[in-house]
Amino acid sequence: MAIKAKKLQSAKIEAIASAKTTFENFSDYIFTDYRGLTVEQITELRNQLRAKNADYRVVKNNFARLALEEMKIDNVSEYLTGPTAVALGKEDTNEVAKILFDFAKNVPALQVKGAYVEKEVYDAKKIEAFSKLPGKKQLIAMIMSTINAPVQKLAATLQAYVDKKQSEGGN
Repeated sequence: MAIKAKKLQSAKIEAIASAKTTFENFSDYIFTDYRGLTVEQITELRNQLRAKNADYRVVKNNFARLALEEMKIDNVSEYLTGPTAVALGKEDTNEVAKILFDFAKNVPALQVKGAYVEKEVYDAKKIEAFSKLPGKKQLIAMIMSTINAPVQKLAATLQAYVDKKQSEGGN
């Protein structure tokens, strides 16, 4: 539960509203502990995430907790402890998670705490398993190649028949 002050300060209200706006622009959140990362490492991670239309933001836990509670997402407060940064994604969140786990292999200081993906809370193990699944675009490509393969075989067979008839001198 978030701590609420008796006297509300306008700067804090604005900070909570800003955090809420940030969270509303994205649908999925992966919570990480960034303690021990250098500025260069965080910048590199942010650049990798931007390539997937994702963002990586350091958040103040209490402000994030209050903003998420206002959005009716109150079951992620256990991930908002200690130094927290959030990877924010709109689509292909498993690829965002994959980037985080690949980065954590090279930089063990980065730790994934948990996630909120498609209105479901994931712990660290579940989000790691989710990161190993193929992305939406990869799945579509796999389906399309499966659908396309029989048509290609039929076309090749028909072309071979036409070539054979032409080489025999027939029409």
